[in-house]
Amino acid sequence: MGHGPAVKLGKDKAATYKTRLGVKMFIVYTLVYATFVILNTTNPKVMESIIFGQTAAVIWGFSLIVLALVMAVIYNRLCTNAEEQMNS
Repeated sequence: MGHGPAVKLGKDKAATYKTRLGVKMFIVYTLVYATFVILNTTNPKVMESIIFGQTAAVIWGFSLIVLALVMAVIYNRLCTNAEEQMNS
């Protein structure tokens, strides 16, 4: 059964905005992650320190996961708004 797309697809006028936003957010996340890796390799004693009952490495690791999720929600919201404004 050949089902077509559920919606009519057309040119996305917000594609440039979404691409630039995605690249900027990727760079921000990469810098935070690189800082985590550099701290682990150059000064592992810092990551062994206890913060809130856990090592700094665990706090950093969970913070990276939370940051990725928060950035994904922000990206989705900004892209949805841009699509609504530019494609209508």
